[in-house]
Amino acid sequence: MVNDPPRFSGPIPDYYDRCMGPHLFEPYAIDVAARVPAGGRVLELACGTGRLTRHLVARGLDVLATDLHEPMLAVARERAPGASFQVADLSSLPFPSFNFDAVVCQFGLMFVPDKALAIREMRRVLRSGGVAIVSVWDHLANNPASELLHELARSRFPGAEFMGVPFSLGDIDQLRALFGPDATIETVAKTGESTDAMELATGFVRGNPLWNQLVEAGVDAEAFVQTIAERLAARFGDQPLRTPLSAHVITTH
Repeated sequence: MVNDPPRFSGPIPDYYDRCMGPHLFEPYAIDVAARVPAGGRVLELACGTGRLTRHLVARGLDVLATDLHEPMLAVARERAPGASFQVADLSSLPFPSFNFDAVVCQFGLMFVPDKALAIREMRRVLRSGGVAIVSVWDHLANNPASELLHELARSRFPGAEFMGVPFSLGDIDQLRALFGPDATIETVAKTGESTDAMELATGFVRGNPLWNQLVEAGVDAEAFVQTIAERLAARFGDQPLRTPLSAHVITTH
């Protein structure tokens, strides 16, 4: 079970999908969906608001999408019709062994305390010859927009490591140790694009459990959003805002 999971509740899932999803998650959803073999039954883990789910369904795949957070699944059900949905924990999947032809997980493994157990669970539910495709973020330094958010958030909460978990699997050697020598690990560079800097800044803060921490600490969250937007625009441009992204995609049979 994930320890003390973040509170993806209230309006957070909607902001997460509308404001942050197009920039951070859509480029990799397109990439990962294209890697899934045609036909068969697909289990998606940590589907969030269904960015990847939509592309899997568009390919005509039979998709069961799961997430630990029901409020995230509520958005996914609305925006990814054609898939089936279920609450599930990556480290204790409620499915029989040898039940799926493919397992996919986009940017979810980083949040599981026992990552080796989660990988064993993925392999357990795969049929013979099945494939698991997992994406994780590269190092924070290779994702400069998220690094900028991290630096600004730490200025409000000195010593806090807000991006420590999402960007905790950037090391290739660590991934190789987790998935084994037969896994294929590819570093994939993309460009994230938002309508403008304010859109991504809003997603970064209002689509993130960080919002709860800011409000509880008495920080002027709206002013914080404005500061992030200004810093993003100054560094990367605006209307549209484009920033470099980097992630690792692991394929294992």
